[in-house]
Amino acid sequence: MAMTLMFIMIVLLVLGFPMMVPLITAALTGFYMMFGGVGQMDTFIQQVLGGIRPASLIAVPMFILAADIMTRGQSANRLIDMVMTFIGHIRGGLAISTATSCTLFGAVSGSTQATVVAVGSALRPKLLRAGYSDSFSLALIINSSDIAFLIPPSIGMIIYGVISETSIAELFIAGIGPGLMILTFFSLYCLYYATVHKVPTEPKASWSERITATRKALWPLMFPLIIVGGIYGGVFSPTEAAAVCVLYAMILEFGVFRSLSSKDVFTIARSTGLITAVVFILVGVGNGFSWIISFAQIPQTILEAVGISEMGPMGVLASISIAFFVACMFVDPIVVILVLTPIFAPAIEATSLDPVHVGIVITLQVAIGSATPPFGCDIFTAIAIFKKPYWEVIRGTGPFIAMLLLSAALLVMFPQIALFLRDIAFG
Repeated sequence: MAMTLMFIMIVLLVLGFPMMVPLITAALTGFYMMFGGVGQMDTFIQQVLGGIRPASLIAVPMFILAADIMTRGQSANRLIDMVMTFIGHIRGGLAISTATSCTLFGAVSGSTQATVVAVGSALRPKLLRAGYSDSFSLALIINSSDIAFLIPPSIGMIIYGVISETSIAELFIAGIGPGLMILTFFSLYCLYYATVHKVPTEPKASWSERITATRKALWPLMFPLIIVGGIYGGVFSPTEAAAVCVLYAMILEFGVFRSLSSKDVFTIARSTGLITAVVFILVGVGNGFSWIISFAQIPQTILEAVGISEMGPMGVLASISIAFFVACMFVDPIVVILVLTPIFAPAIEATSLDPVHVGIVITLQVAIGSATPPFGCDIFTAIAIFKKPYWEVIRGTGPFIAMLLLSAALLVMFPQIALFLRDIAFG
């Protein structure tokens, strides 16, 4: 049965169907193979609806809406301008500013693709004019957007938290350490690249320009403080934080900055609705698919076949890392989290691994896979936004993927990279 479902999904993916079609087809095929008809289809429908029932999922459309409002408004540009005034003049400063801006916007949007659009559209032309190659610029933007998957809020963490019944608040806090580690690696590489290629530096901003840019960015900088501070301080839950972010984004862009008007409301609502619909279809069907493979004992069969029960905690984490990384090279990250998390759940429980640590490892791996050839979703976002051919987009990704994989290895070997802030906040 497992081979049949895998074959169906691979064939439909190769034929170019959107991810929800292979997932639905495989789920319905598995249901028919187990029950021999449609007489108990209501059971499957209940599982699908159960997948989108958790209240925590309300945070997903809220963060998507907040990111959409800010992407169309001025928040992203104000954050970028502030970063540029402080580090744009140092060697590699423009590239470092790009990575830092992706991190800051990730703390605002929680979406890798929104970060590619918002930061990439503003900074790629500046990188090209400064003397950076287009392949380096594209790779920097695509891979730096991965940090948005780790810095709270993270839609991937929300999905994992719901599926694995892990505290989303703890996941949010635990993602900060790995995110900053990756930013450090990228910044050092940008410094090395600019030095080797003799990229000229940008003019140094005066302190008055820095103060002005910081003052303009103070309002957008409140987003991470609202999310992390509110959750850490026990003021509100992650779901409530998402709603507060939407309200705050609307106040900023419609009221304070006046960058949007009532004419933009329908466009923003439609965009958010379409993205949310796709996400929730994937989550619902993914839950039904997970129920089918669990009912058929497929996870246990696979894990026994590879001998994962004898590997110990490090072996299990290594297997999880490889499986999620490879899967996200071909499939949407949300689907990978939905399908693979239940498969590894028995091994995670048997080895007594910290589910928060596992969640951060998984989140990092799906983020890396999202920017890795052949089919990483961020690659195709960059192709669509920047109108560049596939090979040009992926040409410079090698060093960044190597740094991300190094970060993943360090995270597996040293759990406190993720857990030290969690332990401080919730210990």
